[in-house]
Amino acid sequence: MANHRYLPATAEDERAMLASIGVDSIEALFADVPASVRFRGRLDVSEALPEGALLRHMKALSARNADLDSFISFLGAGIYDHHIPVVVQHLASRAEFYTAYTPYQPELSQGELQAIFEFQSFICELTGLPVANASMYDGATAFAEAGALAAGATKRKRLVVSGAVHPESRQVLATTARGLGLELAIVPAAAAGVTDAAALGAALGDGDAPAAVMLQSPNFFGCIEDVAALADAAHKAGALLVVSANPLSLGALQPPGKLGADIVVGDAQPLGIAPSLGGPTCGYFAVGEPLMRRIPGRLVGQTIDRDGKRGFVLTLQAREQHIRREKATSNICSNQALLALCASIYLSVMGAQGMRDVAVLNIRKAHYAADRLAAATGGALRFASTFFNEFVLRLPDGAPSVREINERLLAVGFIGGYELERDDPALSGCLLVAVTEQRTKEEIDAFACAMKEAIVR
Repeated sequence: MANHRYLPATAEDERAMLASIGVDSIEALFADVPASVRFRGRLDVSEALPEGALLRHMKALSARNADLDSFISFLGAGIYDHHIPVVVQHLASRAEFYTAYTPYQPELSQGELQAIFEFQSFICELTGLPVANASMYDGATAFAEAGALAAGATKRKRLVVSGAVHPESRQVLATTARGLGLELAIVPAAAAGVTDAAALGAALGDGDAPAAVMLQSPNFFGCIEDVAALADAAHKAGALLVVSANPLSLGALQPPGKLGADIVVGDAQPLGIAPSLGGPTCGYFAVGEPLMRRIPGRLVGQTIDRDGKRGFVLTLQAREQHIRREKATSNICSNQALLALCASIYLSVMGAQGMRDVAVLNIRKAHYAADRLAAATGGALRFASTFFNEFVLRLPDGAPSVREINERLLAVGFIGGYELERDDPALSGCLLVAVTEQRTKEEIDAFACAMKEAIVR
């Protein structure tokens, strides 16, 4: 212990703890572990470094990352390089926010509860639904929880899922469904890159009655779905409609709740939350009033105290930490209130007009980039549907693989698009390109030239 000066337990502490549990050595703690499976050697790690040398070593390792400060990114597929106003980190870094984990004593956590309440209010306004929660781990988790809620509310076991939903969200949903004994029916995307309406109709009438139709709009390919038509199809089959939506797109698009969606979920990462090497992020979850008692996570309500002052409470608590396990709707426990606060600050700063302006910038820049890339590379858009800020570019015949092109782009300072062949062999030679308000005309033009050179080299 003396060689580890930063460990809080001293040698005396160690002896006291061992005596308290009735053993005389650390070795005795592991007596029940068979000797044949216990590691007796020395771990293959480097020797301890002085603090200065360790900092230099860690900085050298960090410099090997293709970070967004040093590279220009056209990679999206769920995590995006959006502008984050300086005020977001300034306010979220206040000690009373970043040291508060979870409101287990809500009467003493009024500041945190108010922050969650404001987040919920913003999400309701964005989605067009009256009730929203907080503390979903990310968009994929929220999507899976929506499937579980739909199954519980309808007492049905079958979920009809669009094949244009993000593959990772479908994977998380499949894991949840397996544990709950739910059946998934995957509907393929049509040639236009959106959910195949005919295949959806067939799936709704094939087999057991569906609990929900689950889709994403803008979908994984960036294409915008006809939510209203899909809502009609779902409701005629007695199913709920679940929509996963990029919240930034709702600055320009109709709220899914106004188009017939019963549950709207998604990832709040585009709203002032840093990519953070892929996560964690913050999911959101909104429902209509008939479903509010089944909503997972935390739900903060506004009330008044006995003196008539405004106050906040945790209400309709459906987590198994709060009520009996057999009555719980979920065990979502990870508190994402700090990231929800970032989203709330972002939305407060941007306002309705700012959200609209940023959404339009994403649309215009993405469409400009699509035209420039197609012209420069000799490729073409893979799908004809309207898109938001992502699109699928099909490379010309004879071009190098997407992986090789991305390696060449990285060498000249660009993070290229997502290689779609990783998820679907039929999309070989296609990459998903994301263009946000961060990208300038000069960067887009330079990326188009770099793509052309990467193909012909």
